[in-house]
Amino acid sequence: MAAQIARVFGVIYKLYCEVLTLSSFHPYFQVQPPAPKLRFSPLSLRTAPTREVNMFTALQKIHKDRDADPTEFEESVAQALFDLENTNQDIKSELKDLYINSAPIDVAGGKKAVVIHAPYRLRKAFRKVHPKLVRELEKKFSGKDVIFVATRRIVRPPKKGSAVQRPRSRTLTSVHEAVLEDVVYPAEIVGKRIRYRLDGSKIMKVFLDPKSRNDTENKLETFAGVYRKLSGKNVVFEFPTVEV
Repeated sequence: MAAQIARVFGVIYKLYCEVLTLSSFHPYFQVQPPAPKLRFSPLSLRTAPTREVNMFTALQKIHKDRDADPTEFEESVAQALFDLENTNQDIKSELKDLYINSAPIDVAGGKKAVVIHAPYRLRKAFRKVHPKLVRELEKKFSGKDVIFVATRRIVRPPKKGSAVQRPRSRTLTSVHEAVLEDVVYPAEIVGKRIRYRLDGSKIMKVFLDPKSRNDTENKLETFAGVYRKLSGKNVVFEFPTVEV
């Protein structure tokens, strides 16, 4: 009996020695040091950078075609729209669902103009807040005239024999006429005249409603420069003379 007990203890001791040997080589049996505790300071959480968050939110105000990245200036325009939406109660509700496509700077008549391209389907919504929005943006971009133009696409004429009909609103002439109205808005166009020069070139004179003279007279050169950039056509803006 004693011999059997001794034999059992011998087997147990042998197994114990094998376990100790394995523990020195196999990582499963090795004792791992406790992981360091991560400590977060409430102050560090409160002082997390907010500029990146604000810019990310402001970028929702600009949608570029083909997932192109906005330029630094376009980001500044988007940020300005976002700030106006959150600070100006007069146009906050109207700006909530509005966004732009692009915002290039066009040099016109020695001045810089901020030309903002807005989606065509939002054209009427932008026009509702146009006077207030332009006034506030011109304060932020001092020395620059702000002009909103709806994004339009020109469709090439269909091939002969094609059953596809091109909408009139997508023709070159129609798009250029619509852009002209956008550039001078809210002024209304009351007349046009084409003047042919001796060298074969032509220039178009556009007459604006005299009622808008006080608000647009200092922007006539800007209108001409911006329209030339967008259409390649030379235009002179004037107010019709009123005979007494």
